[in-house]
Amino acid sequence: MSLLELRGVTGGYGPVSVLRGIDLVVEEGEVAVILGANGAGKTTTLRAICGMLDDTAGEVLFDGRDLCGASTPEIARAGIAHVPQGRGTFGDLTVDENLRLGAISRPDPGTEADLARWYEAFPRLAERKDQAAGSMSGGEQQMLAIARAMMGRPRLLLLDEPSLGLAPLITRDVFERLGEINREEGLTMLVVEQNAGLALEIAARGYVLETGQIVIGGTAEELALDDDVRKAYLGF
Repeated sequence: MSLLELRGVTGGYGPVSVLRGIDLVVEEGEVAVILGANGAGKTTTLRAICGMLDDTAGEVLFDGRDLCGASTPEIARAGIAHVPQGRGTFGDLTVDENLRLGAISRPDPGTEADLARWYEAFPRLAERKDQAAGSMSGGEQQMLAIARAMMGRPRLLLLDEPSLGLAPLITRDVFERLGEINREEGLTMLVVEQNAGLALEIAARGYVLETGQIVIGGTAEELALDDDVRKAYLGF
């Protein structure tokens, strides 16, 4: 069953049109990845899903409900969390304060249990719970951004270039954690990523975006075996 489906989604920034009819599906419980060169429209696609563009058109179906035109807070309350490029953590606040902000809109009393859950999943965050987020390494901040998003108990997690600026070993660690979260929590994810090899390792399906349009779509295995994808994104 599809949790997210985009049908003919267009949008951009002011007079500049970026997306030219995006169609994609993300099934509930799976990881899907969007690949593409810089400027292809990957980040804009995630922003369109989150209601962050002024002129989005088409259908953004989330669990059958069309969210196109809804506000970003409304979309977040519906169960979609977004980890943007650059992580978006609050540098002057502590790790613990950042995580608690992730649960601020939740009406239930389970914050402490969820804090314990994510401190267990990310031990480095537990070690640095009273440290200012801005003083941590890029990899630690990326883990904090993911854990903060999870504090809202989303049904869909959108991640924009989680490997950006990270060393290769840290990048692999981040993707291994994402794979674990998907398996253990059954969380649906849509990941925009330049590191196609790692992304396809944890994904069930993928899409290649060029100049605002999906040009290739299929299972992760199909994309990994596609000659054009291999040459352009996998380096062989």
